[in-house]
Amino acid sequence: MIKQFATMETRQHLTCLLILALNGLWFSLSSNAAFAPSRPTAESAVCTACHRTQSPAVYQQWGSSKHFRANVGCFECHTANEQDADAYDHYGQFISTIVSPRDCARCHEHEVQEFNDSHHAKGGRILGSLDNVLAEVVEGNNAFITTGFPHGTSAAAVNGCWQCHGSQVKVLANGRLDPATWPNTGIGRINPDGSEGSCTACHSRHEFSAAQARTPDTCGKCHMGPDHPHLEIFNESKHGIAYYANLEKMALDNAKWVVGEDYSASATCATCHMSATKDQPVTHDVGMRISWNNRPAISVRPEVSDAKLGLPGKDVPWQKRRENMINVCINCHNRNFVDGFYVQYDALIDLYHDKFAKPGLALYNAAQPLLSKPKFSNKIDFIWFELWHHEGRRARHGASMMGPDYTHWHGTYEIARNFYTEYIPELRELAEHNTHSDDPARKQAAENLARLLDETLNGDNHKWFLNKMDPEEKARREAAVEEFQGRYTK
Repeated sequence: MIKQFATMETRQHLTCLLILALNGLWFSLSSNAAFAPSRPTAESAVCTACHRTQSPAVYQQWGSSKHFRANVGCFECHTANEQDADAYDHYGQFISTIVSPRDCARCHEHEVQEFNDSHHAKGGRILGSLDNVLAEVVEGNNAFITTGFPHGTSAAAVNGCWQCHGSQVKVLANGRLDPATWPNTGIGRINPDGSEGSCTACHSRHEFSAAQARTPDTCGKCHMGPDHPHLEIFNESKHGIAYYANLEKMALDNAKWVVGEDYSASATCATCHMSATKDQPVTHDVGMRISWNNRPAISVRPEVSDAKLGLPGKDVPWQKRRENMINVCINCHNRNFVDGFYVQYDALIDLYHDKFAKPGLALYNAAQPLLSKPKFSNKIDFIWFELWHHEGRRARHGASMMGPDYTHWHGTYEIARNFYTEYIPELRELAEHNTHSDDPARKQAAENLARLLDETLNGDNHKWFLNKMDPEEKARREAAVEEFQGRYTK
């Protein structure tokens, strides 16, 4: 049976080579210029002759794509130079498995440049971050051993973090890819040619459908879960409700997809962050319409985070980005509505910062001399991490996308509950345990922590916790409750 299959396969490839010979000249691809072949190239004709039987699903997907209509085939995307790190000989042609953004830039130069300037392209840099320490050390071990990782790596990181953020793809001696790093379509994948990113993270191969990239579910592959539940927030928001109720009116397949012209029933993630308006073209830099970066413990303006990554967005102030987003919003809402939303959103950011994030971070820093050195070897490490990384992000992202349940019950409520019932008690115990330490440095650190705790809890934001609410405020609140009950109690 194996011999028979091999014979059939050999026969098919001989047929492919015959087709190539009949087609004549080999196609030479320029590495720095866009092109649109007037007819299918000889090389791609060879590819499709085999793949239509060996991998018909791939052939069908490609046949549904705009690439097919433009005569852009397998060879035009997968061709490689012999000296490329991931090049290998495939029946007489050097190709690479990965089609990187650098490859896509042969035709889509502008889109790739915008993507390269975005935070999406830098997603793979999580490999050296605190989050990845969790996946590699706290959650994982070094039992996943491959040629590329002779000392092992963590299956938790490989199957989790790296699949969204992107792996650093390692190439084996034969040009094949190490299985710990491939398959991978993480948005910030670090490719063998040195480029960062993966266009197929959003434009799934081999159809590369614009309609699919415009749907919220595509973004939801990564933008979901306890620390950034954007898909869930969208689904509960008015935008999500209207989207699913009016899906047939969204014109997702339109080549020109301008909000207010081609559709207005709702918005998707792409509408707000990337797609065209009457005044703005499509952008592949998703940071150009956000006015807060809510990823860190304390939110920063996007130009600040762009500067840290050396991105050109460092020169684009948040006010300009907010106007870019408002230009999207006013296609469906009036300016008063939009301005009121931003007042509410900024107020939530201020609340989170002033009441929890800034004092919480100060307390965590004050506790450091009293903690074991390995990160996440202390209970307080997990409490603080989840306060800002999970609950804090949920509250901020919920407000940014008008998702009230995620802002409150999954956000500020959980922040407050864990701040007062987990974080403060753990800090108190830490201070009290070390107050009488024989080590003068630990004793001093414990006293400093106790003092900061006392100052924090006696501040206006927290003194209710000590039953020290201002008498006038307390009286106003009691009067309001009495008036409410008098109005509605039967």
